[in-house]
Amino acid sequence: MVGGSSERATTPAPAVPLVEMTGVDKSFPGVRALIGAQFDLRPGEVHALMGENGAGKSTLMKVLSGVYSRDAGVVKLDGVPVEITSPRQAQDAGISIIHQELALMRDLTAAQNIFIGREPRRFGILDEGQLNRDAAAIFASMNLKLEPTVKVDTLTIAKQQMVEIAKALSYRSRVLIMDEPTAALNDAEIAELFAIIVRLKAEGVGVVYISHKMDEIKRISDRVTVMRDGEYVGTVPAADTSIETIISMMVGRTLSNETLAIPNTANAPVALEVKNLRRGREIRDVSFSVRQGEILGFAGLMGAGRTEVARAIFGADRKEGGEIWVHGKRVGISTPRDAVEKGIGYLSEDRKLFGLATGLDVRNNIALASLDRFTGPGGVLDEAGMEQAAKEAIRQLAIKTPSDTQEARLLSGGNQQKVVIAKWLLRDCDILIFDEPTRGIDVGAKSEIYKLLNNLAAQGKAIIVISSELPEILRLSHRIAVMCEGRLTGVLPGGSSQEDIMRLATMRETAMELRHAG
Repeated sequence: MVGGSSERATTPAPAVPLVEMTGVDKSFPGVRALIGAQFDLRPGEVHALMGENGAGKSTLMKVLSGVYSRDAGVVKLDGVPVEITSPRQAQDAGISIIHQELALMRDLTAAQNIFIGREPRRFGILDEGQLNRDAAAIFASMNLKLEPTVKVDTLTIAKQQMVEIAKALSYRSRVLIMDEPTAALNDAEIAELFAIIVRLKAEGVGVVYISHKMDEIKRISDRVTVMRDGEYVGTVPAADTSIETIISMMVGRTLSNETLAIPNTANAPVALEVKNLRRGREIRDVSFSVRQGEILGFAGLMGAGRTEVARAIFGADRKEGGEIWVHGKRVGISTPRDAVEKGIGYLSEDRKLFGLATGLDVRNNIALASLDRFTGPGGVLDEAGMEQAAKEAIRQLAIKTPSDTQEARLLSGGNQQKVVIAKWLLRDCDILIFDEPTRGIDVGAKSEIYKLLNNLAAQGKAIIVISSELPEILRLSHRIAVMCEGRLTGVLPGGSSQEDIMRLATMRETAMELRHAG
C-alpha cells in the first residue's frame, strides 16, 4: 500500500510555474464567486486547494479548465499569458479536470466514455477493438479490474469515479485537476489512486487536489492553498502545517471535535423494524430496528450492501422478500411515494441524480417532497408559503445562496447537499435515512450537519446514517450496524473502535479464507 512519506517528495521550486493565476475575478447573478483569487502549480507537485463549500475552489479551477471565462485577472502557462475559452482548448493545452459531479454518459461503455470524440479509426471506420484495448491499457496502469465494454450505468459510483480518472489520464495532461476524487472510493481504491498520483508526479505532471479530507491532504500534497469567500487566504507547506492551522485558515474560527451527546434510547419505542430483507446477493436476510431518538450508523466496505438496503426500504429498488414495520405496523412499500406517505425520507448518496432537480430553483427543490402541503383548491400553489418555508430552511441550515430563487445547479456541492436535507426536514418525516450525508462537504458544514442530526434525534426522529468515514460513524452513532457482502454481520454499541467495525466488515471474507485454508 502506498503511504506515509513515500507519497510526498520535496520538489525544488522551478523559476517558472506550470500554472500561475493572479487577480482572478468571477461573478454570477447575485454573487461574486472569485475576488482577486490567485494560485500557482509547479511541475511534479501535488498542490491542495482547500476551503469551505462556496469558497471558490471549483470555480477557480473551472476558469483554468475553460468551463468558465474569467471577468478579470491573468492566467499563465509556463510563464506565458493565455486565454482559455473552452474545455477542449484546455485539454489541447494539457489541462484536464475530474469534476466532483460525475459527467459520464451512462448509456455508453467505459471505453466509449474515455475516448468519446477521439475514437480510434481504421480506414475511416470506428476500430472498436483498438478502442477497448486502449481503455484496457489505461485500466491496467491504474491496477483497476474493469472491463472496457461494461456500460457505465451498471457501475457503482466508485467505479464511475475511476472511469472519470481514466478519461483524464488518457489525455496525458501536464496539469491534472482532481475535485474530490476519493469521495466515493474505499481505502484500497484510494491507495491505488495515490499510487497513480505518485507516478504522475515522477513524470513531471502537476496535480491540483481539491478535498475536504484532512488526512488525505497531509498524506499526498506538497503545498496547500486556502480560499475563503472567493478570496485567497494563503499558501503553506503541507508537511509543516498542522491540520488545526489549515482548518482555522478555512473557516476563520476554531472548530470543536467533541463527540456529540446522543440520548439513551434503549427503552424508546421502535420506529422502524426490518425483518429478513432480501434482494439477490446484494441483500441477504438483513434484519434490524431503529428506535425513536436513535441514530443507527451503517458501516461496511464498498459494495457491502448498505445503500441497497436503504433503497429497498425506501421503495427505490424492489425487494424480493422480507418485511418492513413502521411504528409497530407492517407496511407495504413498493415505491418512494409509499415510503414518504409512511413517514420515511431518504437522502441519496448521489444528490445530483436522485436528490435534486438541478434545473429548478432552491425554493422549489426544498418544497418538492411537500407539494401537497402547498397546493390549494384547483391545484394552485401557495408561492408565498413556499417562499417562507424555503427562507427558513436557508437560515436554519446556513445555505449559501443569493436567494431562494437561485437555480440549484449553480450552488456548490455542499450547499446542494443542504438543499436536499432541507427538503426532507420540511416534509417532517419520522424516519430519516441519510446516505453519505457529508460527502463533498467541508469541515465547517460537517460540524453543522452533525449538530443538526443530533438535534433531530433529540426531537425523537429515528435516523439511519450510512457513511464510509468510520470517524463519522463513531462520532454520530448510538449503535452501529456493520455489513459485509450483503449480510448484516453485527450490531455494535456506540463507543466501539474502528478495529471492531473492520473486524465485522471483513467477516465474510475472513470466513471464506479460513474455509479455503482448511
